[in-house]
Amino acid sequence: MPSEYAKTLGARLRAIRTQQGLSLHGVEEKSRGRWKAVVVGSYERGDRSVTVQKLAELAEFYGVPVSELLPGDAAPTPIATAPKLVIDLERMNQLPKEKVGPLARYVATIQAQRGDYNGRVLSVRHEDLRSLAVIYDKSPADLTEELISWGVLDADARSNSIESF
Repeated sequence: MPSEYAKTLGARLRAIRTQQGLSLHGVEEKSRGRWKAVVVGSYERGDRSVTVQKLAELAEFYGVPVSELLPGDAAPTPIATAPKLVIDLERMNQLPKEKVGPLARYVATIQAQRGDYNGRVLSVRHEDLRSLAVIYDKSPADLTEELISWGVLDADARSNSIESF
């Protein structure tokens, strides 16, 4: 019978995997067979012990710090709320660093706080957009327009964000 620690570790592994939109078989495919679906599933259920080395390799595969996988108070629980403003992380990473540097640093901080490492999108609150507007020395509405023009925010963000300012 799995220990509570193993179950919690497994739940964290599962949460990161599902945030990235991967099934167990998707992990096997993406890793080109390095991570077998049956093995990852047994780690997630807590049925199989994972070595420190394997855990570090799995964290690297998922692109998250090992500390995000370890049970305890230090690692935040991922948040699963309906997004209002969604930043396209893939598009952000394609833009010049001098343009998106402050946004990228802010996003990295949010990801670390939330334990949200899906790598594709990140939902932000209106308050986050206000803070970013201060950093960029723009009004929230102007920053929203700029982020839309960069392709980082969907045009639907215009109505979602401006109504709340």
